[in-house]
Amino acid sequence: MQVIRNGLVFDPARAGTEYVDLLIDAGVIADIVAPGSELPADAELIDASDRILIPGLINAHTHSGGNLSRSWSDRWTLELQLSWGPSIRGNLSVEDKYISAALGAAEMVSKGCTACYDLFYEFPVPTREGIEAVAQAYEDVGMRAVIAPMLADRSFYQAVPGLIEALPDDLRRQFEQTQMTPWEVSLGIVREILDGWRFDHQRITLAVAPTIPMFCSDDYLVNAAAFCRDVGLGFHTHLAESKAQAIYGFKRYGASITAHLDRLGILSPAFTAAHCVWIDDDDVARLADSGASVAHNPGSNMRLGNGLAATRRMMERGLSVGVGTDSRICSDNLNMFEAMRLASFTSRIQGPDHMRWLSADEAFSMATTGSARVLGMSDRLGRLEPGYLADIVFLDMANLNYVPLNNVGQQIVHAEDGTGVASVMVGGRLVYDAGRFVTVDMAGLRSKAQEAVERLGRANEQARDLARRLEPVVASFCGGMAASHHHVQRFAGGDEA
Repeated sequence: MQVIRNGLVFDPARAGTEYVDLLIDAGVIADIVAPGSELPADAELIDASDRILIPGLINAHTHSGGNLSRSWSDRWTLELQLSWGPSIRGNLSVEDKYISAALGAAEMVSKGCTACYDLFYEFPVPTREGIEAVAQAYEDVGMRAVIAPMLADRSFYQAVPGLIEALPDDLRRQFEQTQMTPWEVSLGIVREILDGWRFDHQRITLAVAPTIPMFCSDDYLVNAAAFCRDVGLGFHTHLAESKAQAIYGFKRYGASITAHLDRLGILSPAFTAAHCVWIDDDDVARLADSGASVAHNPGSNMRLGNGLAATRRMMERGLSVGVGTDSRICSDNLNMFEAMRLASFTSRIQGPDHMRWLSADEAFSMATTGSARVLGMSDRLGRLEPGYLADIVFLDMANLNYVPLNNVGQQIVHAEDGTGVASVMVGGRLVYDAGRFVTVDMAGLRSKAQEAVERLGRANEQARDLARRLEPVVASFCGGMAASHHHVQRFAGGDEA
């Protein structure tokens, strides 16, 4: 039995903020009692008298494969990032995939995040070795994770209607001949990996991530959804992330992407849609009525110039919304405190009615209970209550973020930047304590990461030459599409800044 003594608990799901003792048994919160209550004689005591205790934050959407490519670009749209993708994440060894995932996990833990949904990319197919390397990284750092291999049977150039035809002749022929892996092969590999899974499903488990609907044939989408239903896995995709994506979805399907997924029978409580910037009220209703969830990524939505998601409208319709950071490539950090704050702040520049802005408590709940729902773990994560797993973040009340202490919830969401994280517990185990990693050799990890980046830079130079040649074509074609009319308006300053 562990006892966390005299901590100031903040959790909007509880009534008020109060000092309590938390009793933890076998990694689970067994009871919450008044400070100084009689305790078992053999209890391990953890003094939290100068700590604020919150549930571990949960990252609803990230990509471990991008962690070594942090801050690669500056002014990139989503479509430019997709075009450059193979040249910045190519040639990763199994060890590189481990290092990349471990880096991200370490950053998240140090900033109060204890679980994440990781959409992990391998080309041309997911591999047991790669996925197990990522799972091992999360296990070694001490995080929980849902790992979803990203799947597609169309390339970016095949997915965007008219883009191949816009390429120079030699490149058009090259991309017309690109052969992607059939869905039967990819899903078969995922099934084999799942059948041989050696990790604790309560800590690290699998899902499936058809990367963007247009990148997948309808057969792929339907069979991936059926597979998820059969084996009880989550289904996670990027939905209407950019204006261009929403428009080329209409061109391909003759309807919104959401409506097309609905008529295919894809939407369900196991379905998560990342971003959902360029969706309308009908799309919101379809998602809500199906029991689906949204992973809101305000940082990358702005970083890539994609606009502002209408989260208040989603929540009013009863749609479950979690918060994510997205990738280090397109949001630069994996700081869930920043993601919460941006979720709150971006709601406030969409209209003058202050009662429709997201409150601090709402943003915090999105990053805890909302994201737990996305991960399929809402029955055991996201709250500090008996029966929930003891994933707990200890915030230092002496940190200047809390001096003076006026409003705990607002200071956590609007002032905390990660520097106030003193310790992090996952399942009753301290994995980060007194500002230091318990589980990770950071000096060794840092050295390996830098060596990998330098080696991969050399290995991918030819692919980067190709990406540089493609960039003006992609920018012009997709930029022109994004400049055309669409019935949804999600830019803050109109169509032009």
